[in-house]
Amino acid sequence: MIRRPRIAVDGRALVDSPAGVGYYTRSLLLHLAQRGNLNLTAMSHRAARQCDELASAGVELETLTAPFGSWWQQRTLPRRLRKGDFDAFWSPVGTLPNGELPPAVVTVHDITPILFPYWHSWRNRVTFKRHLPDTLRSAARIVAVSQATAADLERRFPTSSSRITVVPNGVDPVFTPAIQPQLAAIRRSFDAPDGYALFVGTLEPRKNLPRLLDAWSSLRERMPNAPPLLIAGGKGWRSRGLRRRLQRSPGVRYLGRLDRTRLVEVLQGALLFVYPSLYEGFGLPVAEAMACGLPVITSNTSSLPEVTGEAGILINPQHTEELASAMSKLLTDVRLRSELGARARERSRRFSWDAAATRLEQVLLEVSSETRKE
Repeated sequence: MIRRPRIAVDGRALVDSPAGVGYYTRSLLLHLAQRGNLNLTAMSHRAARQCDELASAGVELETLTAPFGSWWQQRTLPRRLRKGDFDAFWSPVGTLPNGELPPAVVTVHDITPILFPYWHSWRNRVTFKRHLPDTLRSAARIVAVSQATAADLERRFPTSSSRITVVPNGVDPVFTPAIQPQLAAIRRSFDAPDGYALFVGTLEPRKNLPRLLDAWSSLRERMPNAPPLLIAGGKGWRSRGLRRRLQRSPGVRYLGRLDRTRLVEVLQGALLFVYPSLYEGFGLPVAEAMACGLPVITSNTSSLPEVTGEAGILINPQHTEELASAMSKLLTDVRLRSELGARARERSRRFSWDAAATRLEQVLLEVSSETRKE
């Protein structure tokens, strides 16, 4: 019987509410476990949320208690890994522990804390500045979630180039268009029976929400009867002033952070999805909106054209009027909305967690195979 490689996983993102890197980690662990070719152990500094789902899938869970995730990664985790009972280590969180490790694979979502530090909290800036260069030097393989992130790594850290593999994110199958009776009910539940424009994302500087609000105000001057703009997302860093502005912006409603079921519904009920982010490593909200058959307006920067292709309208996120004009065009042109929505649905099929798990598994098998040869 062939022994399955034992893979240790940095699971500290699993302890928080499932979003961002935590959602990425959970989705790939579940799909890797389903494939059955690896023995996976997710380690964290506190118990993982929804641990029964992971355990039922065959993921072993190991809690090594520590007060802080970053301290745990650099102090507690290396001591555990030095026992030598794993063939490889995977970190989905962008950094690796220092010190002697099994051959390591790291996923890099983006390097904006280094490229654009003013978009991030001091903790993110310090963590990436201190640990990313060592991570990229020591990693056996580097997984980038987009060609754009791979290009950033190659430009800023050229010696990493030969070890980079691009593995795009996936979209959960729950993101799908609503049928007509559902659609009407969903829109009524959001008090917008004729539909709405929608943004989904954490309230943080790089999402470019102040400019979106400026563009929406400009649009409403031309279209006083425009449907509402709904904004869904958790409170991010440096968002207090933005939240105050959201409360007093005419025609705008802030929904806060939505659970998974409600998130799918708010996407299904929208007329269009607008996402003028200044920079994204992948832009999963765009892919999820496309899977729901929404026409998309997004930025012509970073990975967003790579995800959107010709299935949406790309705008310069620094130009308020260009953004306002794109929203006006989609709101008034039913045929264009339908055409772009159909294209979006088709393009979204390129992004699946099963495909991502297949490619990541191959990387992990290659790395662990090299270890066993030694």
